[in-house]
Amino acid sequence: MALVASGGMAADAHALLASGAHEVVPAAGLQDKLASGAPLRVKLGIDPSRPDLTLGHTVVLRKLRQFQDAGHQAVLIIGDFTSMVGDPSGRSDTRPMLTQTEAEANARTYLEQAALVLDVERAEIRHNADWLAGMDMGELIRLTSVATVAQLLEREDFRARYRSGTPISLVEFLYPMFQGYDSVAVRADVELGGTDQTFNLLMGREVQRAYGQAPQVVLTMPLIEGTDGTRKMSKSLDNYIGLTEPSDQMFGKLMSIPDTLIAKYLRLCTPLDADEADRVEAGLADGSLHPNQEKRHLARDIVELYHGEGAGSAAEERFDKVFRSHGIPDEIRELPIPASALRDGKVWLPKLLVGTGLAASNGEARRAVQQGGVRLDGDPLTDPEAEFNPSDLRGRVLQVGRRQFVRLARD
Repeated sequence: MALVASGGMAADAHALLASGAHEVVPAAGLQDKLASGAPLRVKLGIDPSRPDLTLGHTVVLRKLRQFQDAGHQAVLIIGDFTSMVGDPSGRSDTRPMLTQTEAEANARTYLEQAALVLDVERAEIRHNADWLAGMDMGELIRLTSVATVAQLLEREDFRARYRSGTPISLVEFLYPMFQGYDSVAVRADVELGGTDQTFNLLMGREVQRAYGQAPQVVLTMPLIEGTDGTRKMSKSLDNYIGLTEPSDQMFGKLMSIPDTLIAKYLRLCTPLDADEADRVEAGLADGSLHPNQEKRHLARDIVELYHGEGAGSAAEERFDKVFRSHGIPDEIRELPIPASALRDGKVWLPKLLVGTGLAASNGEARRAVQQGGVRLDGDPLTDPEAEFNPSDLRGRVLQVGRRQFVRLARD
C-alpha cells in the first residue's frame, strides 16, 4: 500500500523525516525515494562494543523510530561481527578487537535497551555475522575491489594517522567495506548514523552500486556532547548518561550538563516539537527563561521517557533532598562489608570503596578521600589510609561524590 498520495504529502513527510538531520546525501535523495510512495527500508547499524547504550545512541534511534511511525521498515543491524573488527571512526589509534564471546555478551543487552526507543516488534532485527562471518576469500576480494587505498585515506582519521606515522591495520580498512556490505545484505534504501559515520555510510552507496543495487540515501544526525559539555558522549570518556542507569543517577547527570546544551538535548533527546524547542532556546538566550528551571524540565522529561510516568518528579524530589538539604536519600542500595576490605580484622577504607563499587581502584579511592569527596553518615573522611572496626561501620551510609551512596548492612 502506498504511503504517499500526493506531492504535497511527500513534501510534508520529507520535512518531518529530515528535521534535525545534519545532512542528507544526496540532498534530494530522500524526497525522491519518498515520492515513490513505497515503504522504505531504513537501516541503522549498532556495534555492541560495550554492553550499554547511552543517551547519545538515542539521537539516531529516535530518528529510526520516526521513520518507523511514518510507515517505513526499520532495519536494526546488531554488528556482532563488525564489533569484533572495531570501528575506526574518530579514532587516533587502533581500537582493541573484541572476542566473539565479548561481542555476543554485549549484543544480548542491546535489544532490550533499544526497545526503550524503538518498536522492536515491528522492526527487522538482523545480525551481520549472518553474512559476514561466512564470507569466503572470493567474496572478500570482490568486496575489497570496490574501494582504493587512496579513497580510504581520504577519511580524516585515517589521513591524520597516516601523516603522523600512527599505524593503521588492514582490518580497519575493511571495516567501512563490511558496513557497506551490510547495506547490500538488507537492501537498504536509507541508512542513518551520526556525523562521525559519514564516510562509512557513503561507502555503503559505493558498495551497493558495485553489487547492482540502487544506492541508499545517507541521513546523518548530530552528535551530542556528554556531561563535560565538550566531547562526544562516550562511556570511555566517563561523560555519558546510560539508558538503564537508576533514575536518580540519570536526573543528577542531566542536571550537571552545561546550560549551553539544554536546547540541543531538548531537540535531539526528547519528543518536544521544533517550535517549542525554538521558544526555549530563545528564552534562554534573552534571559526570559531561567536555565536551572529549564534543565529541571529537561531532566524530568528524559527520566520519564526511560523510567516511566512520575519517575522524573520523584527523582527531582530526591535530588533536592540530597543537594539542597545535604540529606541522605531514603532509598539506597545496601551491601555487606566486602571480605576483600578486611585487613587484620580491620576494614581498610580504600578497599571498602572499591569493594562496594564506589571507586574503581585503590588509587582512585585515595584521591576521592584526599579531595574531600568521601563521607560517612554525611561527615567527611579525611584519612585515605583510615581503618575501622567492622562493628563501627554496620548500618552506616558511605557516600562518594554527590550521587553515590551505599548503606553497609548491619549483619
